Amino acid sequence: MGNDKSDTNISDKENLEENENMTNQESSETEKGTEETVEMNDTAEKEEDASPEGGDAPSETDVDQQEEEVTREDELNRLLRELAESKDKYIRLSAEFDNYRRRTLKEKMDLTKTAGEDLMLRILPVVDDFERAMGSMKEAKDCGAIFDGITLIYNKFKEFLSQHGVKEIEALHQEFDTDLHEALTKIPAPKKKLKGKVVDVVEKGYRLNDKVIRFSKVVIGE
Repeated sequence: MGNDKSDTNISDKENLEENENMTNQESSETEKGTEETVEMNDTAEKEEDASPEGGDAPSETDVDQQEEEVTREDELNRLLRELAESKDKYIRLSAEFDNYRRRTLKEKMDLTKTAGEDLMLRILPVVDDFERAMGSMKEAKDCGAIFDGITLIYNKFKEFLSQHGVKEIEALHQEFDTDLHEALTKIPAPKKKLKGKVVDVVEKGYRLNDKVIRFSKVVIGE
């Protein structure tokens, strides 16, 4: 009997310890669940604080769209600035060209008015020589001296023309050339070798540098 009682006490003690362990385990699990719940609540509160007021956080797509809009706006502003600069340059160049056109037109008109001034000044000494020769002819008795005086003036005038690029076109006994000569008529050639050539010059022709300013008026032999 004594042994049965002792075994009963041991069994009750073991049951009591087992109940206490189960109670402690339940309490630990309850505390752990409570802590996890608190952590989850804290995390949710932090996410709510981080989110913008009145909506969810913007997605990557929204951010990319906003950046693209900003880039387009910057590009548009740059193009508008370049357009304004180009327009300003065009206005300035147009004004400068207009001033240049007016200035050159005025210079051209002035040049046209005074273009012959230098030429006339150089011709006047020849006119003076002719007037002196005419005055001398009234009292001169030597025709040879008069001829020499006129020849001197003529040579002086030809030298003046040569200095300004005016040269006589050689025509007499030359092959007829429509680029240089103007045929007035045809006559029988005095010599066989003069057929088709100039046999007489009615009016001399002249070049100014390389340009024909007056054709030679000639008679052609046939």
